[in-house]
Amino acid sequence: MTTLITPADIARLVAAHGLPALLLRLADAIAADFRRWPAFDKVPRVASHSQVGVIELMPVADAEHYSFKYVNGHPGNGAAGLPTVMAFGVLADVATGAPVLLSELTLTTALRTAATSLMAARVLARPGARTMALIGNGAQAEFQALAFHHGLGVRELRLFDVDPAATAKLVRNLQGVPGLVLTPCASTADAVRGADIVTTITADKRSAVIIEPAMLEAGMHLNAVGGDCPGKTELHPAVLDAASVFVEYEPQTRIEGDLQQMPAGFAVTELWRVLTGQAPGRRRADEITVFDSVGFALEDFSALRLVQQLAAELGLGRPLQLIPALADPKDLFSQLQPVPDLRPPRCAAYSTAAIAAAVRSTLPVFSPATQMRPERTR
Repeated sequence: MTTLITPADIARLVAAHGLPALLLRLADAIAADFRRWPAFDKVPRVASHSQVGVIELMPVADAEHYSFKYVNGHPGNGAAGLPTVMAFGVLADVATGAPVLLSELTLTTALRTAATSLMAARVLARPGARTMALIGNGAQAEFQALAFHHGLGVRELRLFDVDPAATAKLVRNLQGVPGLVLTPCASTADAVRGADIVTTITADKRSAVIIEPAMLEAGMHLNAVGGDCPGKTELHPAVLDAASVFVEYEPQTRIEGDLQQMPAGFAVTELWRVLTGQAPGRRRADEITVFDSVGFALEDFSALRLVQQLAAELGLGRPLQLIPALADPKDLFSQLQPVPDLRPPRCAAYSTAAIAAAVRSTLPVFSPATQMRPERTR
């Protein structure tokens, strides 16, 4: 049997552990898997692009588990009442190929993206960072905000979105979080001014310039999350030129991230090398750092394994017969043999004339000889 995890199960996990604790635990799980980077079989995700969005498959495996995520990105989905990002994923046993977990990943993707941002900021942001600009206040913004507040000690969020309703939604959802100050701003430049960390998480599928060189300040860390497919960017190329740039998986980021704007030889550092001590992260207090985050399959692998573990501990999920149960593993054909039809038999079809004759045969008949007729029924 495959275990099915629904959005309601994820909500129960969050209720049981608390969102801050779950984000921190997920950041640690992702970091642990990044530290064993060479153990994984990795490829860039496979993407199918259209004029309105993208649908992607994201596979990765180690010696024990294989996982993939199906995910889309359709910025116009809000008009249809659908999320911009929708996802589900599978965790399978490498030894047998059996799918052991089928899980929602729409909520979980927001959790793991925020946890990955936190993981990177722990080694790239300036120590003592307390102010973050959050540009793009849509579906994933609260998760980013809470990850940085609880995991890094950010105390003030400076907020901007081209849609004021999105900012109002974020303020409404995060009001009352102890120790967190929310400051709506009139523009990106206003929000970025004086920020230790800048997180960009916009949704438009276009080559945008959200952050310009004039907005940079010494020691700033940029967490660029929204540029995640070809033709979609958030940073001016000169911003990357001015910074030390870190990525998840270089072959994927050169196609999809803000890095797609740069020459093939532009130097970047894969984050796993920083986490294992093979490369430095932030080297100076005044250094500008960029995490060009596009989302990588290993993060979903880590999330699926943690969800599997925590769900089992709480007895969440339900068995799903996704694979046929065979008495003889070589006899798949038997699954298609006729099954007795237990429905009640249907009436046979007759012609109108036959039905009329049958009805007449049940009626009383006048006798010409006796001129007698049957009694009327009362």
